[in-house]
Amino acid sequence: MSNQNNMTEVDCALVGAGIMSTTLGVFLKEINPNLSIELVETLASEALESSGSWNNAGTGHAANCELNYTPLEPDGTVNISKALEVNVEFDLSRQFWSYLVKKGAIKDPSSFINPVPHMSFVQGDEHVSFLKKRHAAMSAHHCFHGMEYSEDPKQIAQWVPLVIQGRDPKEKIAATRIITGADVSYGSLTKNLMNYLKSLSGFKASFLEKVTHLKREEDGRWCLTIVNQQTGNTRYVKAKFVFLGAGGAALTLLQESGIPESDGYAGFPVSGIWLRCDDQEIVSQHEAKVYGMAAVGSPPMSVPHMDTRIIDGKRSVLFGPYAGFSTKFLKTGSYFDLIKSIRPGNILPLIAVGLTNFGLVKYLVQQVLLTKKEHFDVLREFYPNVNPKNWYLEVAGQRVQIIKKDKAKIGILEFGTEIVESADSSIVALLGASPGASTAVFIMINVINRMEPTGLLPSDWKQKMQSIIESYGDSLITNAALCNKVRAETAPILGLHYIP
Repeated sequence: MSNQNNMTEVDCALVGAGIMSTTLGVFLKEINPNLSIELVETLASEALESSGSWNNAGTGHAANCELNYTPLEPDGTVNISKALEVNVEFDLSRQFWSYLVKKGAIKDPSSFINPVPHMSFVQGDEHVSFLKKRHAAMSAHHCFHGMEYSEDPKQIAQWVPLVIQGRDPKEKIAATRIITGADVSYGSLTKNLMNYLKSLSGFKASFLEKVTHLKREEDGRWCLTIVNQQTGNTRYVKAKFVFLGAGGAALTLLQESGIPESDGYAGFPVSGIWLRCDDQEIVSQHEAKVYGMAAVGSPPMSVPHMDTRIIDGKRSVLFGPYAGFSTKFLKTGSYFDLIKSIRPGNILPLIAVGLTNFGLVKYLVQQVLLTKKEHFDVLREFYPNVNPKNWYLEVAGQRVQIIKKDKAKIGILEFGTEIVESADSSIVALLGASPGASTAVFIMINVINRMEPTGLLPSDWKQKMQSIIESYGDSLITNAALCNKVRAETAPILGLHYIP
């Protein structure tokens, strides 16, 4: 298959230089420093696709404000189970990052994380009633301790002046607020993690190189064909373990692997657009991430929100996302990505999803056809006095939603993230989108939990994991004392607020 002079061997090959691969790389080197790892990236540096700071909302998803995580049940109660799961997943991130800050692997936490209150804002009697129920259910649980609720415009004006200025005083509104929230620049975090990895022996990052083929060798290892994007030269890497964390490109590489577990998977790409304001007179009047209600028929990742962003030390306000459609799987991808991903095994799931998701298709068409005026009409729901001159469009990252086989419906569309692995766990791919970056630590812990059959983890790997993640193996949803302890310890290290 290859020239042995052009072949290198490693324990682990990581494809993609985003938040997922860098997080996994750090975990693996902390658990087993002797591992040899090579990370391969098509672009010139890390975090240029979905992990880029302006390519995602940077909410530090903790389900404090995202209303789609707390559905209203038919009996009139609010289900907070999903919100609890997402909330404590972010605690894993806090523990991991705090561990790295304490050991000096990350010098300045404010380079990637800053305290920003998380808020929900709704209008109209029906939505106000829902938010009140939601607050009652969430604030009763220790995980959401300290969440405030108000229907008083004067109180909400103190929290977020721009949301109230110019609003009809007779309008029925309500908001929740929790000051323990954060804004996370995942691009900056990825750079921090990459810089640390580069300082470790046995780690190599290869940029401007593209993995074009994957093949299982007779000895059970994987051979990756890698083409240099500048010279066109081809080389080969043989690895015992492969992680496909290349965003939208992970699907086509998973298909290339030929593992039976990849059969039936397809992707539905969705692009996004933000409105962005850098005018400091406006930015200084808004310090919160304010989430509203999603439009009927819209996908979960399209929930409108007006966010404080802190990137490279500079504050901005972002609003969106407005959805769009592109057949690319990456911003820098090809318009043929969607067509190339079609296989005999995923044609029926693709057709089934197309036939049963007219609402989503209609929503995307409407979003694509929005005029500039209509973009700002949506923003006025949050910021009545907005002046379009102070805002401009920012193109967000490309998201590829999961389509997979389903016994009852033939094919279903999912909006979360999913780990797909071979039977022996020698190759693992991460598919899907939101909440994505915010749960990178949780997802990578799950990847490592599945790696035992590879023989790459030391016998004491679980003890080492617990030295990094104190709550590893426990539930912060049920263990209130541990939850409070973890938050009290990580807040000052990361510069976040803590409510005793």
